[in-house]
Amino acid sequence: MVMACRIINKRRHMGLQQLSSFAGTGRTFLGPLKSSKFIIDAECHESVLISSTVRLLESLDLTSAVGQLLNEAVQAQNNTYKTGTSTLLFLVGAWSSAAEECLHLGVPISLVVSVMSEGLNSCIEEVVSLQIPVHNVFDHIDSTKTFSGLETFSVSLCPFLQIPSDTGLQKEHDLKDVASPSLTIYDLSGIPVKSSKLLRPQAEVEAEKNKVQNPQTLKNSLLTGNHYRKSVLIHSRHFNRTDNNQWINKQDGFLEQHGAAPPNTYRCNDFVELEMGLSHGDQSSMKLVDEAVRLQYQNASMQQGNCTMPFRFDISRIFTCRVPGVPETFSCACPGFITVVSISNTTLIKELQNQPNRIILIEGDLTENYRHLGFNKATNINTLLESMKVQQDSSEELWTNYVLQVLIKFNVNLILVQGNVSEHLIEKCIHSKRLVLGSVHSSVMQAFAEASGAVQVTYVTQVNENCVGNGVSVTFWRSIPSDVIDSINIITIVIKTEGINLVTVVLTSPVTAQMQSKEDRFWTCAYRLYYALKEQKVFLGGGAVEFLCLSHLQILAEQSLSKRNHVCSGWLHNTSSWLASSLALYRSTVLKCLANGWHKYLSALIYNTANCSSEFEASTVIQQHLQNATDSGSPSSYILNEYGKLNSGIFNSGISNKLEQIPRIYDVVIPKTEAWRRALDLVLLVLQTDSEIITGLGHTQLNSQETEGFLFL
Repeated sequence: MVMACRIINKRRHMGLQQLSSFAGTGRTFLGPLKSSKFIIDAECHESVLISSTVRLLESLDLTSAVGQLLNEAVQAQNNTYKTGTSTLLFLVGAWSSAAEECLHLGVPISLVVSVMSEGLNSCIEEVVSLQIPVHNVFDHIDSTKTFSGLETFSVSLCPFLQIPSDTGLQKEHDLKDVASPSLTIYDLSGIPVKSSKLLRPQAEVEAEKNKVQNPQTLKNSLLTGNHYRKSVLIHSRHFNRTDNNQWINKQDGFLEQHGAAPPNTYRCNDFVELEMGLSHGDQSSMKLVDEAVRLQYQNASMQQGNCTMPFRFDISRIFTCRVPGVPETFSCACPGFITVVSISNTTLIKELQNQPNRIILIEGDLTENYRHLGFNKATNINTLLESMKVQQDSSEELWTNYVLQVLIKFNVNLILVQGNVSEHLIEKCIHSKRLVLGSVHSSVMQAFAEASGAVQVTYVTQVNENCVGNGVSVTFWRSIPSDVIDSINIITIVIKTEGINLVTVVLTSPVTAQMQSKEDRFWTCAYRLYYALKEQKVFLGGGAVEFLCLSHLQILAEQSLSKRNHVCSGWLHNTSSWLASSLALYRSTVLKCLANGWHKYLSALIYNTANCSSEFEASTVIQQHLQNATDSGSPSSYILNEYGKLNSGIFNSGISNKLEQIPRIYDVVIPKTEAWRRALDLVLLVLQTDSEIITGLGHTQLNSQETEGFLFL
C-alpha cells in the first residue's frame, strides 16, 4: 500500500518529519476501540482487514532508511512482547515533532538528547507509584468465577480521564451516553462504591504531599544548571534491551519510589479480575486465553498429584489454528495439537481415529536430498548421463521405498516433521494409511516427545524401536456442516496423547479477511496476561501512567524555569551564571516539548474512545485535570483518589452491585516502558544520525539556488 503524501519542509529536519508522517498512519489503533483498516494489494487486488501496527507497517512502502529503522523498532517490540506497538508508533510521531520543535527553537541537539533521555527515565521512576502487585491469582482458580460466564462489560478510560463536571464540556446527551450501565466506577479493592471515598487515609495523602517536595537525584540532574550529561545511545538496528533493572528493588521485590502506595494497599489476587483488566475491551480474545490457561492448569494439577508446586502459565505450549469460513461460535481452546489438512485425507483420518497410533518425530526435513551440511554435494559439480531425469526419479523412488520400509518395520502410522516433507512421500504414505505432517513447531515436537516417549531424530535412518512413541490418537476436531467443509476444502484434526502439555486455540471466522486480525488480537491478550503473571505486577491502566508522566514533566519544567529565573537575576555580574540560565531555559523548553508528546497521546486516546467529539475538547479535559493534579500537590495521589471519587454526576451513574460488571483496567509494566524507551531511542537516533552524516557535495560548493531546499545541521 502506498502511503498518502505529506508535504516535507526541506528547511527542517527531514528524518523527524518522515517519522511523524509514518507514525500518523496508525493513530486510530490507539486505545481499546481500534478503527480497523482494509489493506488492498495493488497487484493481486486481494484485501485483508488489519487492526495492528505490525500489519500496517508490513503493507506500507518503507524503502527509506527512516522507514526501515521504524519497522525494525516495531518488529523488535512485537517479537519480544507482542504488545505496545501502537503506543510505540504514536510516541515516535509525537516525540519526533517534539524534537523538531526543539531544533526550531534553537536548542542544541546534544542538549535535546540529554534532557529527553533523562526526562523519560524520571517518568519511568515516577510511575512506579501506580504499580499494583499480582499475587496468588491461581489459589482459587477452581472455585472462582470463569471468564466465559461473565456478563458483557465494556472497558473505558480510568475515571480521571473522563470529562469533569466543572469543565462545561459535558452536554445533556453526552451524560446519557456516559452514564450508561456499561460505565461503572469502583474502588481499587474491586468493591462498588456509592459515596465519595479516598483510597488511603488522609494522613498518608498529606505525608505524600510533603514527600513530593523532596527532590530526587534524577530531578536534581535535570534542574541543576551546572550539571550536564551526554546521553549515550545504543545504535542497534533492532533497539533491543535486556537490562530491565533500572529501578532499585526493595526487600519485598517492589520498587522504592516516593509517594508509592504500600504494596499491601492495592493488590490483585483474583485471576478473572486480572484478565478483565488486561483485556482492554477484547472479551472474545481474552475468553479464549482464559480457556487455554485453565486447560494448562488442569493438566498440571493432574500431573503433579499431591505435589504443591506453584502453577506457571507456559505460553510456549499455546498454539493457534486458523479455520476460515467457519462461524465464530466454533472458536475454542482444546487440549492437544489441532491442525488443518487437505480434504483428501478424510478416509485416512477415519482409519486412524479408531486405533492407538505409533509416532516418530523428525527434527529436520524429510526429503531425499536432505543431508548434514558436511555431506551435501558440491553445487558446481554435475554428473552427465544419458538420462539424468531417470536417475533422479529412480533415486527419489528408492529413498521413498526405504522410508516406507522403516515405517512398516516399526509399525509407525503418524510422522511429525519439523521441516519440509517430500510430496511424493506424502502420497505414498496416504496410500499405505500413514499420516505425515510437515512444518510442525519445535515446541509441539517436544510436547509429544515428553508425553508419548518418542525420541526426536534428524534422519529417518536413525529410527529404532526406542525412538517410537505410543498411544497417540488422531480424530476429527468437531462436526462442521458438510457445505462449509466443501467450501473451504480442508478438514481440522486433533492429535493428542494422555497427559500432553499442549493447548491449541482454534480461531474461526466466516470472513477470511478477519483471520489475521483475530489471531493478532488473541496473542496480544495472551502476552499481556503472560507478562503480568511473570512480573507479578501491573500498572493502573486507561491512561493513568501517561497522565502521571505528563504532570510530572510539567512540574519539572516549571521548577527548571524557576531555577533559570533565579540564576538569571545575577547574569550581568557573572558570565557563567548567564550560561547556566541558558541551560536551565533549554531544559524547561525540552521538557515541555517532551510533555507535549504525552499530551497528544492522551488526547488521541480519549478521542478514539469517543469520550470527546474532538481532540481539542479532549485536550481541554486533560488541562483541567492537570490543573487539579498540580493544585493537589501530589499528582499520583490525585490519580488514585480520582479512582475512588464518585461525587460528580457522571461518576455515580449506573453503578452496579455486580462485581462482574466492574472491570479494573490494567497495563503490563515492562512491555509498556520498553515501548517508551524504543520510541525515544529511535527518535534520538534519527535526530543524531541526520546531524552527523552529510552526503553529496559540500555546502560550500552549492550556490544559493541549490541550497534553497536543504537544511545543514
